[in-house]
Amino acid sequence: MGFILFDNEFRANLSPLSLTKAVADFHFGLLTIKERWALLLKSPVFVHTDHYLQPLYDTPSETAINTWIDAAVLPTDELVQHILQLNAGECLIDERGLIAGKSSIPFSEFNPSTAIRLYEKKNLIENILRIIFPWDIMLRNDAQIRADFKWVTRGRKSAPISSTVQVFQTADIFIEEGAKLEFCTLNSTTGPIYIGANAEIMEGTSIRGPFSIGYNSVLKLNSRVYGGTTLGPYCMGGGEIKNAVIMGYSNKAHDGYLGDAVIGEWCNLGAGTTNSNLKNSAGIMKVWSMGLNEYITVGQKCGLIMGDFSRLSINSSVNTGSVIGVSCNVFGAGLLPRIIPHFSWGIETIKYRLETAITDINNWKAMKGKKLSDAEIIMLQHIFQNK
Repeated sequence: MGFILFDNEFRANLSPLSLTKAVADFHFGLLTIKERWALLLKSPVFVHTDHYLQPLYDTPSETAINTWIDAAVLPTDELVQHILQLNAGECLIDERGLIAGKSSIPFSEFNPSTAIRLYEKKNLIENILRIIFPWDIMLRNDAQIRADFKWVTRGRKSAPISSTVQVFQTADIFIEEGAKLEFCTLNSTTGPIYIGANAEIMEGTSIRGPFSIGYNSVLKLNSRVYGGTTLGPYCMGGGEIKNAVIMGYSNKAHDGYLGDAVIGEWCNLGAGTTNSNLKNSAGIMKVWSMGLNEYITVGQKCGLIMGDFSRLSINSSVNTGSVIGVSCNVFGAGLLPRIIPHFSWGIETIKYRLETAITDINNWKAMKGKKLSDAEIIMLQHIFQNK
């Protein structure tokens, strides 16, 4: 028996982030969704996603009885217990559809839009939270950091905090072995602070919780970081960051403001880049959904949604509620457009050459000791040709 996180039928609504990875690979809070479920279930988990992304993931036995879980669902301790108690042929549902179910549906035949019909017993569960649109990630990140902090640190002891670090409330600070931090300020009175293994917090940096920084990531000198912020693994942060998620392997290393934003993997924000997160009228804003091809009402604050492998030039001025697609090289004078399509070169509707885009991505990956796999190249070719 195994556990499988599946992308539901509405996964396109999480574009551009869902175009290059399964939803299970989204990193926010302290963990990826896959890591979070593996921790809570105390078991490895597999991933079921769109056909062009599936080669990026291992697959389980076709004949085994598995428990299928919607990857977009945000877990709680109570929900995990409900899932572990499922019998074969039984599922949990809500008004949006299947939450989780236990069955012998072959992996290759699973269809998220019809799977619910195959279960004999359906149990209704209420008050389930999902990420439905990309901005839900930053809207829910504060609460997710708090929940993950409890799960990740339960029964564990933090590495010691250096005497040079100014600390407000040590109980809600956890530092993994190998992390480096000196002459900085940690304030966990507003929420927990998690410092990942081999992360570095440079001198003069001030952090307010809730906050998480992943392994091998760096906050540069005199950074100012507000609550609700996550830096995934191998990220570099700097300047002023507030209520933002940088999923992994991405850089916002210099002065400039990033707020109420979600940044994918392998992105770079040039020095001086700043986003607006609030309309001059302070009114409710609408943000473009790349999945639905229409504007969706979000709320009062939303800065930037940025797909994987995209980059902003120095001193970029990012408009309120902007959406940047996959593999864009963005440069241009003045306030940038709010919608920048996939594989954009600049802002004048010129398309990035695929071969050049792949070369450039590999250049950036090489800086962190990585390179594109054959499966990733095929994935990029699919997006280039079909989106």
